Amino acid sequence: MDKASVIGSIVMTVCCMVVFWKATHGNLIALWSDKGAIMVIGGTIAVIFMAMPMKKIAKVPGYCRRYFFFNGKEAAEIAEIMYALAEKARRDGILALETELQKINDEFLAQGLKMAVDGSDPETIEATLRMQLMAMQDRHKAGKKFFDLIKVYGPGIALTATLIGQIGMFQALGGAIEIMGKMLAVAVVATMYGTVLANCIAGPIGDKLAMRSAEEILSREMMIQGILSIQAGDNPRATLDKMAAFASPTERSKIKVAA
Repeated sequence: MDKASVIGSIVMTVCCMVVFWKATHGNLIALWSDKGAIMVIGGTIAVIFMAMPMKKIAKVPGYCRRYFFFNGKEAAEIAEIMYALAEKARRDGILALETELQKINDEFLAQGLKMAVDGSDPETIEATLRMQLMAMQDRHKAGKKFFDLIKVYGPGIALTATLIGQIGMFQALGGAIEIMGKMLAVAVVATMYGTVLANCIAGPIGDKLAMRSAEEILSREMMIQGILSIQAGDNPRATLDKMAAFASPTERSKIKVAA
């Protein structure tokens, strides 16, 4: 589980609830507007269906899981794995890695190593793995796109509801002050719904998914270069140096310690 995602979500929820409570003096029902909810929530859902294909929308639960759960490996961990595999291949031959395949819990890495053990050409291995990498990037873009749609269109739809509320308020000019107050409340509450939806939920989640995607792409690239290095029969130290090239200065020190 991603602790940062959990902590951030809890802190954001607590902050919003405290402000809502204090602003309404405990009368939280004042924040409810059926007209605003229909326009903002219903409208945002409509935008998602209008902008995304159904097969992508069906994967929304998976996008949310990726926000809270991330099973990717750190650069130091990948470097340690590739270094150990390179040493075994150098010592016992690349065919000896076949016994290691069952121990690897990463499907991408396991497939690449299996192709190397089976004697596939380096070009074939790289092309196959890069196609998988491209497919993974496309899936990740769809996840970020979902939350970007909410972030972009949520406030705009809220503005639409606000304008509608203002029209109703202007129509009530000269009439009962109660009607004007209700329409003004619709306008303000609808704006709040869109702002909270975009800035407190969709925006941060979309940015986290984009960052996680970049991290996973980098780790996959490390695996590709490690597999090709092992197949080429490079010295394990040379394989480790290639892995370290992807890491930050802080991570490089960890990689050296791991080796």
